[in-house]
Amino acid sequence: VQLQACGGGLVQAGDSLRLSCAASGLTFSTYVMGWFRQAPGKEREFVASISLSGSNTPYADSVKGRFTISRDNAKKLVYLQMNSLKPEDTAVYYCAARPGVLAVTPRYDYWGQGTQVTVSS
Repeated sequence: VQLQACGGGLVQAGDSLRLSCAASGLTFSTYVMGWFRQAPGKEREFVASISLSGSNTPYADSVKGRFTISRDNAKKLVYLQMNSLKPEDTAVYYCAARPGVLAVTPRYDYWGQGTQVTVSS
């Protein structure tokens, strides 16, 4: 199983970014997908997750209303659209996969390598 995240970069506060995560080696439509992030000196934290069909998408309170998670099961891709970025969104962002049930804890079976997002003020 491989999860390849991309789309990070250096942006200014208020800007937008879209992260993508390409999955291979798994039956994508049977896996819940999630995005987590980890800032320097902090623990990895939940950002968003998406159910198998995309109908259920819980978010962390800190990103609710600004970030949108989506998936394309045919292309085996999951996205994280990030709008109105803030300096406190600066972190390495990871995509993750787990079979079946949604989870907002890091109890995911597979993890991507992470993509850096830096938001300057």
